[in-house]
Amino acid sequence: MSGPLLKIRRPDDWHVHFRDGVALDTTVKPISRVFGRVVAMPNLQPPVTTTEEAINYRERLLSKSVDRLFSPWPSLYLTDTTSFKEINEFAATGFIAAKLYPAHATTNSSSVYRQ
Repeated sequence: MSGPLLKIRRPDDWHVHFRDGVALDTTVKPISRVFGRVVAMPNLQPPVTTTEEAINYRERLLSKSVDRLFSPWPSLYLTDTTSFKEINEFAATGFIAAKLYPAHATTNSSSVYRQ
C-alpha cells in the first residue's frame, strides 16, 4: 500500500510503571531513550499521594534519565483522604493525571480509596 508515510520520532507513553529505589536504575534509562513524555504510575511503596511527593518522584526519575529532553509526569494516587486542595495544587504544577486503584486490585494498591 502506498501513500503518505507517518514517522513517529519520539512517542509518548501514558502508562509507565518505573517503581522506585534500585528499580529506577534499570527502568528509567531504556524508557527515557525511546519516549519523550511519560505518565508515571503512582502505586509505589509508599504511594505518591501529594504534590510534593510527585515533584520528588519526578526528580528521582530525571536523575536516572539518559536524555535531557525526557519529561516524566508522575500521577497522583487517589485515596479517600485526597482533598480538592491537593488536586488543585497538583494540577497547578502542570501534572496531568491521577489514578484511583480498587483495594488490592494490583501491585501496591493497599493505600486505596474505600467507599
